[in-house]
Amino acid sequence: MRIILLGAPGAGKGTQAQFISNEFNIPQISTGDMLRAAIKARTPLGLEAKKVMDEGKLVSDDIILGLVKERLNEADCENGCLFDGFPRTLAQAEALKNEGITIDHVIEIDVDDDEIIKRMSGRRVHLASGRTYHVEFNPPEQPGIDDVTGEPLIQRDDDTEETVRKRLEVYHQQTAPLIDYYRDREQHKEQDAPVFTTITGTGSVDDIRERILAALSN
Repeated sequence: MRIILLGAPGAGKGTQAQFISNEFNIPQISTGDMLRAAIKARTPLGLEAKKVMDEGKLVSDDIILGLVKERLNEADCENGCLFDGFPRTLAQAEALKNEGITIDHVIEIDVDDDEIIKRMSGRRVHLASGRTYHVEFNPPEQPGIDDVTGEPLIQRDDDTEETVRKRLEVYHQQTAPLIDYYRDREQHKEQDAPVFTTITGTGSVDDIRERILAALSN
């Protein structure tokens, strides 16, 4: 079973991806991990990618797709895989299709922007230990203070409202069009079109997990 998980940053993809990977005994494939592994192993594609990255340029879709094809040939992908952060654009999705790489399910975890901003901008962290709090959902005993050490908590730069809004803007421009792309392919009953399901990403982690399991069992 090959699965693509879509959703905005902060929608909870990471938590659910780990569960899907364990539940179906399939590897979670991240383009970042593939790039690092290929560069470390000094494969031809890895060396090509390193050259591009050393020049401060973006790695092309051709290189990424080549890495994906190589990764899918590895033994642990025999039962399928879960794509993490790929495809990121319509061009990458089309390239997957043109290469004959079939996908069985596409699941979108749908969460409103306002909810994501509330989730992410409310995070506070104790850097030394990695303990994480949330001003609303998991507050420390004293506002802004770590429960264990009494040291101040910080808000990571990635979690400020301004940064979260920018990340959401990029997502809506580049990645959100994939939702319409896969939905249209299923509605038009295209050959090899994956099953597309939108899951509501609010509620408990277990609730969302059950919705995903129900979708994947159809």
